[in-house]
Amino acid sequence: MAITGGTNLNSVPTPQQVALSTNYLDFTGTTDVTWAQQYLPDLMEKEAEVFGNRTISGFLSQVGAEEAMTSDQVVWSEQGRLHIALKGTVDRDGSTNGTFTVVSDIDGNTSGNGFTIAAHGVRTSDVVLLSSNNATVRALVVDADTSVIQVEPYGSADLTALSETASATTLLVIGSEYAKGQSYRTEDGAQGATSRTANEPYFKSFSNKPIIMKDYYEVSGSDTSRIGWVEVSGEMGQSGYLWYLKAEADTRARFTDYLEMQMIEAVKGSNSTVVDTTLGASSDSGVGTEGLFAAIEDRGNVTSGVTGVNAATDLAEFDAILAEFDSQGAIEENMLFVNRATALAIDDMLASMNSYGAGGTSYGVFNNSEDMALNLGFSGFRRGSYDFYKSDWKYLNDKGARGGINATAGSDAVRGVIIPAGVSSVYDQQLGKNMKRPFLHVRYRASQTDNRRMKTWVTGSVGAATSALDAMQLHFLSERCLITQGANNFMLMK
Repeated sequence: MAITGGTNLNSVPTPQQVALSTNYLDFTGTTDVTWAQQYLPDLMEKEAEVFGNRTISGFLSQVGAEEAMTSDQVVWSEQGRLHIALKGTVDRDGSTNGTFTVVSDIDGNTSGNGFTIAAHGVRTSDVVLLSSNNATVRALVVDADTSVIQVEPYGSADLTALSETASATTLLVIGSEYAKGQSYRTEDGAQGATSRTANEPYFKSFSNKPIIMKDYYEVSGSDTSRIGWVEVSGEMGQSGYLWYLKAEADTRARFTDYLEMQMIEAVKGSNSTVVDTTLGASSDSGVGTEGLFAAIEDRGNVTSGVTGVNAATDLAEFDAILAEFDSQGAIEENMLFVNRATALAIDDMLASMNSYGAGGTSYGVFNNSEDMALNLGFSGFRRGSYDFYKSDWKYLNDKGARGGINATAGSDAVRGVIIPAGVSSVYDQQLGKNMKRPFLHVRYRASQTDNRRMKTWVTGSVGAATSALDAMQLHFLSERCLITQGANNFMLMK
């Protein structure tokens, strides 16, 4: 009886161990990756790490802290300015010898956060400086109505030296002067009463709300026993041949990055009714949270640089930054987190301060011989009374993160951020006392029964069985928000 071979046989065995084109074994049956060679391939088991460390998280861990919370909202207060300074319009032909109409405080606020135009704080017998049109006039306040302040200049007959352009004049209270035996004079509405009223402390109140972030990984029960043929490794410490552990750890690493990216980029809802409906919120106040960039743009400072492309490309731009910081908290130590282009621009700026920089590198200083490798970068510098410590921020360089959209973001491209070092003292309304905290810190939901900082749990029938699902599901969840205190001391570099 003859035996007929199957049509799917892909080899013809030989009696001797000779590699021929007819005695290979095609395990895959494909045409691109097969064993259709005379000799076995040289198998490289190690997975190539072509992107280096792919994670971008770690920024907040360097500049901030984390703290638990139990509510749906975080409310904190920040000190207002101690001295009274206003922006407004001058009427040089007003009653008496001039009037000043209040438009806003010195920071441009018209109302809210403890300030209203009606309660501007200027009182009769105050001595003020009025400045505009490259001129300054010293005057005595003779009447402080609801929003109109009447003054009598000291050294001139009227206010003709000042500009009547809208909101162009600045008023600064520098003290007071009374006649002998003169009592406090009554107000006429400026303080909401007809008698002298003391100024109340000026403070600003802010709030933020946490958002819920989720992710999960799933692998079937059959695949959990599969052994891969590639040796893998990852940022979370995983290694070996079980491919599903690699994928699970990558999911965890990606979710950890998302936690930080949301704290940096998130914004509160604004006229987004579709988002409201999708997330089950009744209004925009119920969606989104205020991230770092949004907080700085709303309450902090923004610089676009001298060229409008890279911030801080020359010393003049940094001098402008220092001037702005002088008008705010004047915090001495600051950290620069910048992208590569801005880092190199700052290095070039500092190198140009060397008198020999234009004609080449200077030798002989600190044993800097021609055979020595040159360090053309700078990690920090001091200008005026401020110290700046520079660091590359991978989030702004990585093409899979902000670095991938900066080229097309136009004026919204972020080149870096300047963050004050140290802590600030604020009043925590939940604890009922002043607390010292980093300017940046993350608040996450937690209680005695549930900690939602980084919650992880496993469901399914693989391992510890929790359901009839023939798979393992690994879940990730976090509920958190970022608190940016003293945003007026921050600088966003665009």
